[in-house]
Amino acid sequence: MPCPGDLLQSPLPMPATKISLTLLLMTALPLAAQSLPAKKMPVTHAPQNAATVHKNAIVIDTHADTTQRMLDDKYDLAQPLDGGHLNFDAAKKGNLGAEFFSIWVEPDLYKGHYARRTLELIDAVYQQAAKHPDKMMMAYSPEDILKAHRGHKLAALMGIEGGHSIEDSLGLLRDYYRLGVRYMTLTWSNSNGWADSSGDINDTAIQHTQDGLSDFGKDVVYEMNRLGMMIDISHVSDKTFYRTVITSRAPVFASHSSARALCDAPRNMTDDMLRAVARSGGPGSKGGVVMVNFYSAFLSEDYRKAWEAQAPARKAAEQAAIDKMKAEGKPVNYSAINELDKQWAAKIPRPPLSVLIDHIDHIAKGAGIDHVGLGSDFDGISSTPQGIDSVADLPKITAALMARGYSASDCDKILGGNFLRVFREVVATSKELQAQTRPRIAQRQPAH
Repeated sequence: MPCPGDLLQSPLPMPATKISLTLLLMTALPLAAQSLPAKKMPVTHAPQNAATVHKNAIVIDTHADTTQRMLDDKYDLAQPLDGGHLNFDAAKKGNLGAEFFSIWVEPDLYKGHYARRTLELIDAVYQQAAKHPDKMMMAYSPEDILKAHRGHKLAALMGIEGGHSIEDSLGLLRDYYRLGVRYMTLTWSNSNGWADSSGDINDTAIQHTQDGLSDFGKDVVYEMNRLGMMIDISHVSDKTFYRTVITSRAPVFASHSSARALCDAPRNMTDDMLRAVARSGGPGSKGGVVMVNFYSAFLSEDYRKAWEAQAPARKAAEQAAIDKMKAEGKPVNYSAINELDKQWAAKIPRPPLSVLIDHIDHIAKGAGIDHVGLGSDFDGISSTPQGIDSVADLPKITAALMARGYSASDCDKILGGNFLRVFREVVATSKELQAQTRPRIAQRQPAH
């Protein structure tokens, strides 16, 4: 007697009685006997390749001072690096997807016209985008970053470094947002009257706030939340940091700071501060992110001490050079000062790349893998770790992380995913606040 399987496979027509018998037998047989189980194929995982992981990631750097070169030196991003850290060619080699160009106004050089200098720097970024539409596009949102990525263009965003740029005016703050500024560092190395800086917190000649933020400072934080402008707590004093975390309804972030436990620079963040960033934001928030600074003196304690040891001689030599430039009628700008710094920095051996990875690793383990990213400070620092000479070297960071056991998913988060998440939450919070009928801003504003 043929088995049911033979009957079903027969090309010849079967009598009705045989069909009925076949169906009866199939009903009686166990299910396992009616069909053969699918053969299980061995699951193989392709080895994680660091170069591929980096190429597939959306790489975001949240702080570069290249803007100063673009404005003061008429530098074009299509030109050779010429001692700098960022241009189009290097960005392509490093798979840099988005860059936040720092809008930083040196408070002594431009005292009395902070707003004008701020606007000129903003214009310099727009000029580059207009001149190179095939290579760069202005971006204002997480979606714009993704759009630029799909179009193989560098997404150009802007962050103001130092609240003195708003000249105590919420109107100017709103204007800067309208022009595309998407984060503001509450202070630079100078306190501004409504927020205190780590750079002068111990200077008794400087008037500081009582609680870290004045009432107007709290208004600034709220208005940034309402606008959808990210709050950057790099540079602020410790007291201002904690007051800001309490005040902000959206997660805060550090655009270019490292871990103080590994390098005792006041600009770096303590372990408690790292955890506070990770917990920042309103109910349901997934927390902020700390973007690691690449400056040697913020990464290596040995380098930091050597830099401080040469400070008296360095400052005297730089002041003499500045006085000479002024006497000769030459412009004294950031680029000139930075070149002097580089000459002194070259006297100190650069730390190894491993120290940069140590900071990323420390923050990832202390605050969580969802709370660390990259904020190079390129073109604003005089020394970087060995092997990191421009944005073209960013793939080395991915390779070093993976060598320490970080997965492709981990690297995606560190390279840009974590920041995109925070950016999206800041935008979502702004929409909630804008829907409120009564904004919580004090009626009294400082006199101008």
